Amino acid sequence: MKVFFYVQHLLGVGHLKRAATLARALVAGGFEVTLASGGVPVEGIEVLQLPPASSDAAFKQLLDEHGSPVDDAWKARRRDALLAAWRASDAEVLMIELFPFGRRQMRFELLPLLDAAQARPRRPLIVCSARDLIQWRPTREQEMLEYFEHYFDRLLVHGDPAIASFNFGLAAKLAGKLHYTGYVVGPMRKKSEEGSDEVLVSAGGGAVGRPLLEAALVARPLTSLRDRPWRLLAGINAQEADVASLRKRAGPGVVVERSRQDFTARLASCTLSVSQAGYNTVMEILAARARAVVVPFAGGGEVEQTTRAHLLVARGLLEMIEEGALDGATLAAAIERAYARPRPASGDIDLDGAAASARLLRQWL
Repeated sequence: MKVFFYVQHLLGVGHLKRAATLARALVAGGFEVTLASGGVPVEGIEVLQLPPASSDAAFKQLLDEHGSPVDDAWKARRRDALLAAWRASDAEVLMIELFPFGRRQMRFELLPLLDAAQARPRRPLIVCSARDLIQWRPTREQEMLEYFEHYFDRLLVHGDPAIASFNFGLAAKLAGKLHYTGYVVGPMRKKSEEGSDEVLVSAGGGAVGRPLLEAALVARPLTSLRDRPWRLLAGINAQEADVASLRKRAGPGVVVERSRQDFTARLASCTLSVSQAGYNTVMEILAARARAVVVPFAGGGEVEQTTRAHLLVARGLLEMIEEGALDGATLAAAIERAYARPRPASGDIDLDGAAASARLLRQWL
């Protein structure tokens, strides 16, 4: 059984990372998967790479591989590459990440792709893959609903309704097609003694993580963990100048790196985690049962990370700081609160979303 899975990440790498986790689970479930990515390539994730696009921090401008605004010729090249890849896949399932509940700026290629899928003599199963909390405008909800009803057979919501229901305004009209999978998280590495006494500070992909890392350097001497080793992970997309600046400011006992292949093992072992609140990182924190402080990204009017973090704080699963309130003192205080907590208990949240998605697709086919 073949799945063609389209994903477009624009600023961070979270959308691609979650899609890659789902793709691996589908392969383990007996599917052959083509993961078509329209974002900037990420080392270690195997995809069918389309001409890459990214975005400015406000998500208002689509940029090409050279950082220039895209034009009609670029859009035509991307559309044709995507349609050729779809035809070559001969897939029984077309899965599209987020659209029509986001990625509106990609309609130039997604609508032709969906039309091509519907026009095939043997129509594929067409599925939307979305996280639990989306960013949507009430003025566009009817358009989103119409796209979904016209093209899509099913909606996989990668969340736990005990934590958060799908927050689309017209979600009640999706009844019968909407299916919660649980949260998506990849296999966790085994806990080890290495890094068991350290504070692990991570900035996700690193595109917008510098303020968090700088605040951590200020917070360290203000906490009871000042004598523990601290490890700062700047992210694969962090600017080299930012990484160099952090290394220059880091004192004895502080290590600054871009990333770690053993991140989830260190997360499970660490004394405490400090991180941004991206979907993937938060789920890894919960799977690792780590004491944690998170700082949700709120740029460009984003509220998804903040909303989910508040819900998890209410369940006693982590501590958080609003992005606008972040500084060394507030971070130090949050670290003390988190360190005083016991580790979260296992089973507090459904984290079986990857395997459940594979089971549902198999059932529908």
